Amino acid sequence: MNIKKIVLALGIVAIIASCATNPFTGKKTMAFVSNDQLFPASFAQYNQVLTDSKVITGTKDAEMITRVGQRIAVAAERWLNANGHQGYLDDYKWEYKLIESEQVNAWCMPGGKIAFYTGILPIAQNETGVAAIMGHEVAHALANHGQQRMSSGMLQQAGGVAVAVATGNESAEKQQMWMQAYGLASNVGGMLPFSRSHETEADKIGLILMAVAGYNPDEAAELWKRMKANSGGQAPPEFLSTHPSNDTRIQNLQALAPKAKSEAKKFGVTTFRPIN
Repeated sequence: MNIKKIVLALGIVAIIASCATNPFTGKKTMAFVSNDQLFPASFAQYNQVLTDSKVITGTKDAEMITRVGQRIAVAAERWLNANGHQGYLDDYKWEYKLIESEQVNAWCMPGGKIAFYTGILPIAQNETGVAAIMGHEVAHALANHGQQRMSSGMLQQAGGVAVAVATGNESAEKQQMWMQAYGLASNVGGMLPFSRSHETEADKIGLILMAVAGYNPDEAAELWKRMKANSGGQAPPEFLSTHPSNDTRIQNLQALAPKAKSEAKKFGVTTFRPIN
């Protein structure tokens, strides 16, 4: 066996050995970085964001963010316990903060650290809209998407090194051409579809979480209609984007809502909180 085959074999073994099955997706996913490493770094970064931002406390909006976040966290734990995954959230340190900013954004760090920006609240419109956003962002953390993005980034970098080594005897111009081709192919054919699949997974999981928490999952599609209107139609083609198109997302959410309602019924949730 030559050296290239040995390196390839070792790479395959490393990928297989570093895979873990996620309870929410049922898929084996890359985990080159463990949560034992990722969570402390995530918590430190979150604290730095809070230090550098104006955090809003004591208002009705701030209280709503905390209330919705707690309900989504409880829904996640109920679902995990019911499906035989007790203890999955033991290392999560839930925290919910509202930050003053015009950004239309919200996020959840690995380990359960959540931030909402005030700029997204007018589009959310109400508590159910906030729950749709919260469920989606929390789903990213529960599905270990941050861990997977780091792992895929490491794999992409390793591929770049392999291309550089394989083209080492080429002229500098040709080697640069090969590196550019690899960068384009690995992004458009690998990283971007990977990211879009994460968004779709988070939409699916998020709908279940909001429904189990008592919020009507039908409203998630309505939220994204408002998101689409707010964007003014400005978006790159879907195949060049990290996210599905707004129309694709709305269609998916509408198709997935009945499944979320069915899941919620298993937990005794047959009616949803009023939209206000």
